[in-house]
Amino acid sequence: MKPVRIAITLLFVLVTSAAFAASAAQKSFEELKTLNGSWEGKGSNGELVEVSYRVTSNGSALMSEIKGKEDMISMFNLDGERLLMTHYCAVGNQPRMVASASPDGKTFTFAFLDATNLATPDAPHMNHLVIFMPDANHHTEEWVYNDHSKEMKEVFDLWRKK
Repeated sequence: MKPVRIAITLLFVLVTSAAFAASAAQKSFEELKTLNGSWEGKGSNGELVEVSYRVTSNGSALMSEIKGKEDMISMFNLDGERLLMTHYCAVGNQPRMVASASPDGKTFTFAFLDATNLATPDAPHMNHLVIFMPDANHHTEEWVYNDHSKEMKEVFDLWRKK
């Protein structure tokens, strides 16, 4: 009888953990969808940048478009218990990143998962993204680019267009 109780308890813990993971990803995705709209600001180099976010596909995806010399699109979506981002980069590859749980509900960290059209693992590609949303009208995006094992950061400080 005792082994049955232990098995039931373990099953309950596993099911509860899976439900928590799914709800954490869903909560993060819902918060990211509040970025919907047009944003403007500056990059690390001081250049002006425009970014737009659009909720699409009946709410199942969030599209981000960075406008400039080299327009780029990123798509955010849920995949079961994971929040994923695919970045359609100007260098021609498509890195996918997976989010970790947000510790504060305002910071969303994405780490490299895999990529399509990546010639070698150290070929140039985006491999890390942190979005920080201190309030509804301001957010920052910290992109980390890997070029032959050398990391470069670009930070966008963005304000909602009125």
